[in-house]
Amino acid sequence: MKTTIYKADSRGYANHGWLKSHHTFSFAGYHDPSRMNFGAMRVLNDDTVAGGRGFDMHRHLNMEIVSIPLSGDLEHSDSMGNKTVIKEGDIQVMSAGTGVDHSEYNKNSDQEVKFLQIWILPNKRPVDPRYDQLKINEDGKKNEFVQILSPNKSDEGVWIYQDAWFHIGEFIEETTTIYSLKKKGDGIFLFVLEGNAQIAGNLLNKRDAIGISDVDKVEITIQSDSKILIIEVPMEF
Repeated sequence: MKTTIYKADSRGYANHGWLKSHHTFSFAGYHDPSRMNFGAMRVLNDDTVAGGRGFDMHRHLNMEIVSIPLSGDLEHSDSMGNKTVIKEGDIQVMSAGTGVDHSEYNKNSDQEVKFLQIWILPNKRPVDPRYDQLKINEDGKKNEFVQILSPNKSDEGVWIYQDAWFHIGEFIEETTTIYSLKKKGDGIFLFVLEGNAQIAGNLLNKRDAIGISDVDKVEITIQSDSKILIIEVPMEF
């Protein structure tokens, strides 16, 4: 088993006034050669955008871009003609493919919007750009992980062009569970959104993360009042 700990206070940080962004991996002005990626996951940004502000139209190529709102309302527009709003309880995915322009704005002027932006390197290129969003965990399940992303169009959650799986769980009581990796050679990246969890002998607190590879399954103990995101990605791609 190989593990890497990513403590919350060790992340890169950028404060642009309207945008406060924590970077788990090298991004923009933050560069750490030891933190370029975790397998096929290239970016994990933890963003807070001020009321009425946002990202103007900009272009992406050949990247799977996943957004998970944590609070507030995020207004999306793109060159494919999509104009929509995502909020906590949604997941959004864009396959940038041959090229897509998009903007993301805080729909509200009187409150912040918080969201995760995750970039996954694709296993197929070039592809036509595509967009999708959906509600996650509409049944309101607690104390278990719910799949929100996979490589399969027919599976639960959104899909992307990569052998990756995302699961999210809200825990209202202490829970111990086993996560079995879907594919041999993959790694698991566990990110604590709220609360704390213990995995591979390591205690993780809010916004801490751990990357684990060379395993088939891992045992996770999650404390009460916690929210956890699990990202499984290929380590070789």
